[in-house]
Amino acid sequence: MDIIFQTWSWYVSGFLIGLIMLALIYFGKSFGMSSNLRSLCSMAGLGKRVAFFDFDWREQRWNLVVVLGAMLGGFVAVNFMSDASNVDINPKTIEQLAILGIDAPNGKLMPDALFGIAILESPKSIFILLIGGVLIGFGSRYAGGCTSGHAISGLSNLQIPSLKAVIGFFIGGLIMAHFLLPLIVN
Repeated sequence: MDIIFQTWSWYVSGFLIGLIMLALIYFGKSFGMSSNLRSLCSMAGLGKRVAFFDFDWREQRWNLVVVLGAMLGGFVAVNFMSDASNVDINPKTIEQLAILGIDAPNGKLMPDALFGIAILESPKSIFILLIGGVLIGFGSRYAGGCTSGHAISGLSNLQIPSLKAVIGFFIGGLIMAHFLLPLIVN
């Protein structure tokens, strides 16, 4: 059981993800999380008002199970299987985060300054979360999918639009981390 509780090397995790992608390709399925929002809206009956949501969501039931599994797996991993003692953070990264007022995780997987419940007490933080959610929702729709859909499924199918989207995701992440995050946190 110790192997389950330890951090897995990138090549083990990557190999397993690759096997899953081969199975999805074999069965003619494409993976992505943001497409589930469209399915949920269709289930709720929005297809009667908006043409984009007017499709047979039952064809995507398997992907809804993936979302439920990811949520359940994340809950189990954080609450029952997480051992942050084997997570190494570069000391230079800890110094840079301290300059921004973000504490080191100290035995936790995520710093409280970014992921603690106290963040919901600040109107500024709530505003940032709302704006970020809208931008992510718009971006994933504009890009034709989310990071998991493009980076995992699209690249494994050798789709050029997915390569362009992933390059854009990385550029946007670098801009956010180096230029916008310091402005938001301070």
